[in-house]
Amino acid sequence: MISRKLTKTLSQKLKNSDKVVVLYGARQTGKTTFANQIIKELNLKTLKVNADLALYHDVLSSKDSTKLAALVAGYEMLFIDEAQRIQNIGLNLKILTDEINTQNTPLKILVTGSSSLGIAQNISEALTGRKQVYHLFPFSIQEISLGKNPFEVSNMFEELMIYGLYPEVFTTKNRQQKIELLTEITSSYLYKDVLELANLRHPRKLRQLLQLLAFQIGSEVSIAELSQNLKINQETVERYLDLLEKSFVIFRLSGFSRNLRKEISKRDKFYFYDLGIRNSLIENYNYFDKRNDVGHLWENFVISERIKYLEYNNIRANKYFWRTYTSAELDYVEERNGVLYGFEIKYSKPKNKAPKTWIETYKNATYQCVTRSNFLDFIQ
Repeated sequence: MISRKLTKTLSQKLKNSDKVVVLYGARQTGKTTFANQIIKELNLKTLKVNADLALYHDVLSSKDSTKLAALVAGYEMLFIDEAQRIQNIGLNLKILTDEINTQNTPLKILVTGSSSLGIAQNISEALTGRKQVYHLFPFSIQEISLGKNPFEVSNMFEELMIYGLYPEVFTTKNRQQKIELLTEITSSYLYKDVLELANLRHPRKLRQLLQLLAFQIGSEVSIAELSQNLKINQETVERYLDLLEKSFVIFRLSGFSRNLRKEISKRDKFYFYDLGIRNSLIENYNYFDKRNDVGHLWENFVISERIKYLEYNNIRANKYFWRTYTSAELDYVEERNGVLYGFEIKYSKPKNKAPKTWIETYKNATYQCVTRSNFLDFIQ
């Protein structure tokens, strides 16, 4: 069992707080397994509710405090898996926290959601001041590298950048089985919540959009070109992109700019939380000696691992890329506590000098080139 970075954080939050703990993450990232691990560690009498099943829906969407109290009577903890499936879940959780938790033995509540589409706004409005939200990603390098030295970890990079870090894929050793699992995820699970909750008019376009993005990681994306290629309007493209972000399939970086005359800021870059998903969408599982996109894979890999690191360590940062009209650029920029940190990401030859324009424009900013040799320092 690979230990997740959030184990101690969630255990302590549930043990020492009466807040509802909300765990988001894409399907198949191990939320249920992780939650059960936490439940076992806390050793509380727990009512487990699988919201994919209809058994508990009436009670948990009833807004009836008497019914809700009867449901959890005798339990110390309530675990609701895939809570986005239950109507009015936020309001019903509020009733549970306000009325049940006034008793001598407060009820611990842990809920998971594979998409923020049907649950985030509901919970945010109803549970203001009563919740703590966390995000579970596919495995991180920090999680799988425990007990391994830097040499052993660096030798895993190629495999991880091809097949990704979804738990079941990572723990499967056979190459063909890895491919079959990724195919199943991208065909059966990846857009399940988007299709069910968003009432899409053109569901086939969703996969085509992801395929176009898969070929453009590391590049600025034109919404107009996506619209033209997909033969749907730009507003629909933007909506699909937003839905895919809220389902934790992709994330975007916007261009950083404080000098609009010199710097490009109108277009965004899109990356995948997991490269196995990306490679499955374009059906390319070749090793590096037969690929021409290794630099882009490395860039996506480094940035996604950095995002996991920031999230798991509760480090708040604004995240961007930076480019000028004269083609000076940085792959990744963080703004933390008013300080700018610029990073160039190179798989092969390092770029040790920062762009002259970056140094001249942002005199107090830092610069670092992230390569295979110093990557582990960047995410721990």
